[in-house]
Amino acid sequence: MSPELRTPSFLHLRAASERARRAAQASSRKRDTRCELVLRRVLWSRGFRYRLGVPTVPGKPDLVFARAKLAVFCDGDFWHGRDLDARLRRLGSGHNAPYWVAKIRTNVERDWIISARLEAEGWRVIRVGRPTFCESRRTLLT
Repeated sequence: MSPELRTPSFLHLRAASERARRAAQASSRKRDTRCELVLRRVLWSRGFRYRLGVPTVPGKPDLVFARAKLAVFCDGDFWHGRDLDARLRRLGSGHNAPYWVAKIRTNVERDWIISARLEAEGWRVIRVGRPTFCESRRTLLT
C-alpha cells in the first residue's frame, strides 16, 4: 500500500506577508539551482546521461535515469527541512511561526511520501542535500 499525497491545510494560519512571500519565492528557484547545475555538469562530464522534467515520474525529480529507474532530487536546506529539529526551533520563535513550521513540516512529509511512492513503484531515490528520512519522519511524528 503506497501512502497517498494529501493537500496541506493551512487553515487558521496566517499567510506570510506579501513582501515576505515575494522575497521567499524570488530566492527559491524551482529548477536549475546551483546544486543541481553542479551535479549535472559533473555527471554529464563523466558520461552519465539523464533526463530533466519527466512528467511521468511522480514528484518531479530533478534528474531521471529511466533505464536504471533512478530519481535524483536536489533538495534545498530550508524548504526541505535540513537539520529539521533546529530549523523548527528557529522558525517557532520567529515571525508568523505557526505558518512556517506547518509549511516546512508539510514539505518534509510530502518528500517522504513521494520517495515511498517511487520506491513502491520500483524506483531508487537519491535526495542530495537532505538528512535521512528516518530522522525527518521521527521529528514529524513527535
